[in-house]
Amino acid sequence: MTSIRTKLLAMVLMPLWVVLPLLVAVLAWWGDAAVDRMLITKVRSDLAVAHGYFDRVLGEVSASTDAVAGSHALSLALGQAVSPQALQALLQGVLEREGLDFINLRGPDGQMLVTDHGASAEALPALPRGGERKRAGASVEVLGDADLALLAPALRDRVRVPLVPTRNAQATTRTQEERAMVVVADAPVRDAAGRVIAHVQAGSLLNRNLAFIDHINQIVYPEGSLPFGSRGTATLFLDDVRISTNVRLFSDEGGAEPQARRSGEARAIGTRVSKAVRDAVLGEGRTWLDRAFVVNEWYVSAYQPITNGAGQRVGMLYVGYLERPFTWLKYSVLIGLAAVFFGVMVLAALASARWARTISQPLEQMAQTMHRVEAGELGARVGSLARSDEIGALGGHLDHLLDNIAEKTGALQRWNAELDAKVAERTRALESAQQQLLRTEKMAAVGQLTASIAHEVNNPIAVIQGNLDLARDLLGADAQRVKAELNLVDQQIERMRLIVTQLLQFARPHEYAGYVDAVDTAQVFMDCLVLTGHLLAKTRIEVSRQFSATRRPGINRNELQQVLVNLMVNAVHAMPDGGVLSLATADAGEGAVSLSVMDTGAGLPAELMDDLFKPFITRKKDGTGLGLWISRSIIERYGGDIHAGNRPEGGAVMTVLLQCEPDGPAPRPPGEGRGSADASGQTLHEPLARPS
Repeated sequence: MTSIRTKLLAMVLMPLWVVLPLLVAVLAWWGDAAVDRMLITKVRSDLAVAHGYFDRVLGEVSASTDAVAGSHALSLALGQAVSPQALQALLQGVLEREGLDFINLRGPDGQMLVTDHGASAEALPALPRGGERKRAGASVEVLGDADLALLAPALRDRVRVPLVPTRNAQATTRTQEERAMVVVADAPVRDAAGRVIAHVQAGSLLNRNLAFIDHINQIVYPEGSLPFGSRGTATLFLDDVRISTNVRLFSDEGGAEPQARRSGEARAIGTRVSKAVRDAVLGEGRTWLDRAFVVNEWYVSAYQPITNGAGQRVGMLYVGYLERPFTWLKYSVLIGLAAVFFGVMVLAALASARWARTISQPLEQMAQTMHRVEAGELGARVGSLARSDEIGALGGHLDHLLDNIAEKTGALQRWNAELDAKVAERTRALESAQQQLLRTEKMAAVGQLTASIAHEVNNPIAVIQGNLDLARDLLGADAQRVKAELNLVDQQIERMRLIVTQLLQFARPHEYAGYVDAVDTAQVFMDCLVLTGHLLAKTRIEVSRQFSATRRPGINRNELQQVLVNLMVNAVHAMPDGGVLSLATADAGEGAVSLSVMDTGAGLPAELMDDLFKPFITRKKDGTGLGLWISRSIIERYGGDIHAGNRPEGGAVMTVLLQCEPDGPAPRPPGEGRGSADASGQTLHEPLARPS
């Protein structure tokens, strides 16, 4: 039993030890989700800034190309048909002034005229061009091996990127990336009449363009923009390969960072993006906004596909920042919050325990006094309590009450003993009369109901049987074709007639009583085995016999067979997987004989014991619940009874008790009505189903 002190502590501490931890858990869940949403929101805005700068670079390349194509110097040079060397010098000057990586001049038909690095024009292919348009638009293009000759030798050295084995990347057999990613713009050169006399193509190489990517990183993540020691990174991908990045292969230590930033050493150029990101961004064209494993650290990352002039996805733009400092901060705050809550709970628990003791101690003293009184120490008292509140007053009232109880206990004990004796005697008599009255009322009510039902059902049964016989006569020889179906109908009609006969037998038992003989109980059991032999033959049930009765009870033999067959069929149904069916007879006290039917099945369920012999109680889907009810009615008609129970070793036992007349029973003539019987005179009843 829980003490009042424990209950008081539980009442006080329940909000602390349940509500507060639950609040901490809710705050932890909400805080974790809120921080994650905040980090994703920031990286989304960072990607927007980086994308805006990337678009501005494309616009600058486009504007520079437009400026070159529309320059008067270039138009004049082409009109005067100057030498290729002069055109090359002009292009080199534009290249340095506009900050481009390459520029070339092609004829109206696309034939290469001259490049900025002076290579043989006839051997050079043409970059993809935007067609005839008034204003050039820059796009990102990927150059294959045949197009690399358009770049100056110094630029071609930046193109090849050895692939570095990367965790979680998609498997590949390539060892290096030999393509180039460029920002290229195409603009037409027109003469005074507006005719296109040439095309200018210019652009920048993105492979190993560290100044470009560092500038993006500086714009997106300036110094001091990320707290807690986190660092921002930016990357350009050709397909899934990092061709320009400020992500480091290894963590920077000490003074290695400035040198690495200047030389490009330790950058993760050549590493590849994870397969999950590649499939989402390059495969599905989605923007990735989530945490991702970048080379050797987890970053809050944003990836956006880069498309070429034809709308094909050729690479990715990435920005992100280190996740670890924010994770440490998040967990530190949660741990600190949990520590504060825990400290508050401990202090509150100590204060509550001290306060609860001042309340529970007097109550415990009173409880101990009551236990002593209950144990027989009638002189035990609480005594004075050092309290002036309701608890102190309760202690005084308890002592006064115990004094009054001690005075009257003796008298009450005497009166109680006398009253108990009278009540017990009257109760036994009342219970016996009440049970007999209740059984009589039930039997009368059910008898009226069953007689009415039986008479009402007999008429449609007779009509069905008559029409069935008429159908046989009308069909003639054709009746053989449906012989099986007609026989089945006959069987079911006979089954209904048997049930009706059983109902009538219960309603008018005096009309169905047969001759009363002094029967040999062992022989009756042997006859019942013959009647149930077809059922036992289909099972793996062994039969055990122990017939020791010497007395012969007075009962109608056929009706006793009906009861025993019903009990044996019930026992067989209780053992679907086989078992032992035990049959026993014995002499009982006061001139009685007991007949027992025992099985080794699952036994009778406890919830069925009280209603076992009531009408219409059954656990079978197709049962009527009349078997045991009628069987008990038959036995009670001859002054006997049926008892049901479970055996200690498992299984059920049904015992029939019959009285034996000293001078032998007198024959009684049969009534006009009889139950429908088989060749042996056995009236068939449906057994009450029990769980197996």
